[in-house]
Amino acid sequence: MAGSKPLPGVLRWNLGDLTVTALNDGWFQASLDLVTGIGKDEAARLQRDGFRTEQPKITLNAFLITGAGRKPVLVDTGYGALAPVETMGRLGSALATTGVKPEDVETVLITHLHPDHCGGLAADGKAVYPNAEIVVHADEAAHWLPDEALSKAPQEAKGYFEGARNAVAPYAGRMREHRGGEVLPGIEAVHLPGHTPGHCGFRVSSGSESLLIWTDVVHLPAIQFKNPDAGVGFDVDGEQARQTRKTIMDQAAAERSFIAGCHLEFPAFGYVDRDGAGYSFVPALWVGGE
Repeated sequence: MAGSKPLPGVLRWNLGDLTVTALNDGWFQASLDLVTGIGKDEAARLQRDGFRTEQPKITLNAFLITGAGRKPVLVDTGYGALAPVETMGRLGSALATTGVKPEDVETVLITHLHPDHCGGLAADGKAVYPNAEIVVHADEAAHWLPDEALSKAPQEAKGYFEGARNAVAPYAGRMREHRGGEVLPGIEAVHLPGHTPGHCGFRVSSGSESLLIWTDVVHLPAIQFKNPDAGVGFDVDGEQARQTRKTIMDQAAAERSFIAGCHLEFPAFGYVDRDGAGYSFVPALWVGGE
């Protein structure tokens, strides 16, 4: 029915002995003015070629990792109370459908401290995940959280710094910093700098199977797979983000890696294939859940 409230976006994927569940937080309306590194006409053409409109919608996903003998792990938290539009901030509803309560979550792995990834950590100054440890790259914490960083931030960016600080504040004493490598059994942090200094993906492994959650390597799939030179205005270091994107896409294509992305259209699981001078995203075939 037109105007009905959307159903929660949830999809479980079996990965060895683990289950990785995509949780959709919603979407926001973007503009091709967001694209950097290539011309707007080229960006528009790529959108059209990808059967998308010239007014792109950017989707947002987080991921839940569960398995026998381990407590739930959440990768990112969505916008939460920081959601700027009503089409965002739906992760709580999605999580509820899994049967996992916020108090059940033992660890929240933060890919980076942009508001659409950490905003759901706190509400009204309190921890949304009251029993969880949060885990973040040391370079990410150093960029966003110190008082000096806030004082030196450009005026137009101060809201990002304040949002990050407010999100992690209720977890004082329960935040662990890392520099890549194994952060939990079977979960390895992969440093993918550029979008932000401590921007990380997480490689989840179980038996012979693995999944790289590469977070914000791609925001606009129709554009950035075909032309990895295309960046977005949210990138802290656009050139480093481009180099990271090219490197990880080349690696994923060569190794036929199973990937997932926070801004790939839901449910966001798939593969990277070479396509001329660029790449294409091949969605994984979902054949039913258990």
